[in-house]
Amino acid sequence: MVAIVDHGRPARAIHPLHAVLLAASLPLFLGGLLCDIAYSRSFEIQWSNFAAWLIAGGMVFAGFSLLWAFIDLFRAGRRRGRGLVYFVLLLVTVALGLVNAFVHVRDAWGVMPEGMILSAAVAVTALLATWFGFSSFGMSRRMGETR
Repeated sequence: MVAIVDHGRPARAIHPLHAVLLAASLPLFLGGLLCDIAYSRSFEIQWSNFAAWLIAGGMVFAGFSLLWAFIDLFRAGRRRGRGLVYFVLLLVTVALGLVNAFVHVRDAWGVMPEGMILSAAVAVTALLATWFGFSSFGMSRRMGETR
């Protein structure tokens, strides 16, 4: 009989409030992209208004997630590698989202095509940040190690 002892650091679960903040921004940014696509096909001005409000809501949640990730970055100590990448992804998401919000403030006829391109970029970076954020907190072993 062989006993295997894992001396890796224990897995740190993501805080439930952080999980809600992180997960809430993705559907809002994705909804903004879908509203931009609907506006580009129908030219109904209300779709542009929906997109602007959804992007603003996504910015609120992404901003609080960024603040939480910034605080966690300093609490991580020497284990900053994955936390730093997560923070940078959220920072890029918030920066692109801010530019996207400024584009959507313009007249509805002036939003396209920049608004849809920026909405797609924000949705992709929000997806990456959410995926990386949830995957980085459950890691109990270094990558490449097997049991």
